Amino acid sequence: MMKITVLDDYQGVVNHLAAMEILDGLPVDVTVLDRRVSEPGELIDLLGDTDCLILIRERTQITAEIIGALPKLKLIVQTGRLSGCIDLDACARQGVTVRDGTGNPIAPAEMTWALIMAASRRILPYSGQLARGKWQRSADEIGDERLGRSLFGRTLGIWGFGKIGKRVATVGQALGMTILVHGREQTRTAAEAAGISYEADRRRFLAQVDVLSLHLRLCAETRSMISADDLACMRADALLVNTSRAELMAPGALLQAMAGGRPGAAALDVFEHEPEGVANYLNHPEILCTPHLGFVEQDTYESYFREAFTHVRQFIQT
Repeated sequence: MMKITVLDDYQGVVNHLAAMEILDGLPVDVTVLDRRVSEPGELIDLLGDTDCLILIRERTQITAEIIGALPKLKLIVQTGRLSGCIDLDACARQGVTVRDGTGNPIAPAEMTWALIMAASRRILPYSGQLARGKWQRSADEIGDERLGRSLFGRTLGIWGFGKIGKRVATVGQALGMTILVHGREQTRTAAEAAGISYEADRRRFLAQVDVLSLHLRLCAETRSMISADDLACMRADALLVNTSRAELMAPGALLQAMAGGRPGAAALDVFEHEPEGVANYLNHPEILCTPHLGFVEQDTYESYFREAFTHVRQFIQT
């Protein structure tokens, strides 16, 4: 019997996925943890008899300490693409097989647009005031009121032009926005192939956009690459949207820049040290926060876990 543990199923949905059928007929015992376990010692105790560990993205760091303390562990499966949350060297030393799946640009691109629309039209503040009995109000005090704005004719800046960035650009074009792209040389090539304008200079790029959407991979080169001084180049009425990785920005950079008035607003789906790190942003009146929902929807979960459970089946049958 293979003991399988799925970590960090915050919503308790994995046991109800159709993808579970892939495990039918296999000698497996599946445990799904629906709470986050942040203390390594407690996690090691919970996983002591686990043969296979399935991760939901990078919600938990699987360190060398954890791997070394789990002698029965044979397989780790990462839903989606491998990230930096697994110590691969430690896995190699202990003979633990690591498998991953494929990414899915659809859900995060749609989430990006949900945030752009909601922040631009001030949907949540209006809805909150409506629940308090105030019609067409978005602030407690009349002196703090301001209108939302449409997107037609405005400039959408996309930093990173991979699969997600391209989908975001397509929607922006459909809405009548001007698209401007920034990134490394492969981004220039992709933008030119798509007939989209490219700006090589970072700060000239930031100064031109009404909406900035980040779509960069997190790696040593991109970690903390965006500074407060960079963000201060944005317009006072610009909106920054991040559904990619919080760590692309230097620690504290966004709050520092917004304290200086540029950019004027932000919509964030990702935070440093999730979930605790969201606390730094929750009470800011011009920041819309969502709890890392970019991939958290039915179709993506089914896809991720079909791949994950298929890896388990293949591992058992080989």
